[in-house]
Amino acid sequence: TVSIHPYFRVNQGKMEQFKALLPRFIEKTSTEEACLFYDFTINGNEVFCREAYIGGDGALAHLANVGEILSQALEISELIRLELHGSSEELEKLREPLADLKPQWFVFHSGVKK
Repeated sequence: TVSIHPYFRVNQGKMEQFKALLPRFIEKTSTEEACLFYDFTINGNEVFCREAYIGGDGALAHLANVGEILSQALEISELIRLELHGSSEELEKLREPLADLKPQWFVFHSGVKK
């Protein structure tokens, strides 16, 4: 599993426009077989997307799928934090393609699997 944790700070006066993009993100993502979960939460002018995929390839397929909508979102917001969580092998698939976004890399250590 690879999870992506982007935090967006929406420009002043643009929250309704940003919110209008969320159903489009969800519609596109709902067709992805590698998507495990995908949802949005909002705190003031910050929007967080909680999302996870089967492996690095699933995460890359998602980013390609929503690229156009993401570009529109970034015209009215700033990506203030980006975390990527997963095994070192799966994160390695993302390092080069996502290098320009300067994410923080969290390598899986231990946990409970069900």
